[in-house]
Amino acid sequence: MATHNKTSRFDASRFFLKDTIRRQIDFRETDQNRGKPAPPLQKPCPDDTERIALPDGRASLEKTCNLTLADAIKQRESVRSFSNAPLSLEELSSVLWAAQGVREMLSPECALRTVPSAGARHSFEAYVAICKVEGLQPGLYRYLPLDGALAQLYTDEHIGQKAADACLNQQFVATAAATFFWTAIPARMEWRYDLAAHKVIAIDAGHVAQNVYLACTAIGAGACAIAAYDQEACDDLLCIDGDEEFTLYITTIGKR
Repeated sequence: MATHNKTSRFDASRFFLKDTIRRQIDFRETDQNRGKPAPPLQKPCPDDTERIALPDGRASLEKTCNLTLADAIKQRESVRSFSNAPLSLEELSSVLWAAQGVREMLSPECALRTVPSAGARHSFEAYVAICKVEGLQPGLYRYLPLDGALAQLYTDEHIGQKAADACLNQQFVATAAATFFWTAIPARMEWRYDLAAHKVIAIDAGHVAQNVYLACTAIGAGACAIAAYDQEACDDLLCIDGDEEFTLYITTIGKR
C-alpha cells in the first residue's frame, strides 16, 4: 500500500484531481435538491444584439466531412501553422456543433449535446474571435447553441492579435481563422454537485476540445488547444466578470 509521510507542495492540487471531496458533501442540501431553479442552459443574450443564423451544424458536418472517424482519430494532431484561406460559414458551424451542439432538449434544465457532461449540466459558453470566416466581419462572437446562431458582440479588425496577446503572446493564435474561448459558468454545475462541481467542469473541457480536434481534422482543417493564457486579459477581451464566468480553455482553428 502506498504511503504519504510528508506534506507536499503539490497536495492541494493533487486533492483537486481526486474524488474524495464527495465525502464532505451532503447532496440533500444542493440547490437542485432544495428546489432552487437551475441556472439557464445558455447565457441570456440582450434583445438588441445582432444575431447571425448559422447553417445547420449537423448537416454542415456531414457535408464538409471527408474522413471516416477512424481516419480522423488517426490523423488528429495539434496544428499551429495556418494558411490565409478563410473558413466557410458551414465549416465554422460544423465545428461549433461538434463541440457544443444540442441534439435534444429533455427539459428546460437538461439538454443532450454532442459532448458528454456531468449531469448534462454543460457549464461552458463558446466565444469566437473571428478573423477569417466567409461572410463574417472580424470581431468577437458568442455561439448560441439553443438557437443555432452567433451573437455578434463587437467587431474588431485586430481581434486576432489581441487574442494572441491574451494567450501570452503565442503568435500562431493571430494567424488562425478563428479562436474559441471556452468560458465556464460554475453555477450551472454547482447547482447539482455543490463542491464536487469543479473537477468535472475541468474534465468536461477535454471532451469539448477533442470534438473540436476531430471535427477540424475531418473537414481538412487544423486545431490547437491552449491551456496557457493570461486569465485577466482573456476575461477582459471577452467582457466577462472573471468570477461568475471566466475563461477556462482556448482552441484555435483554421485551414492548414
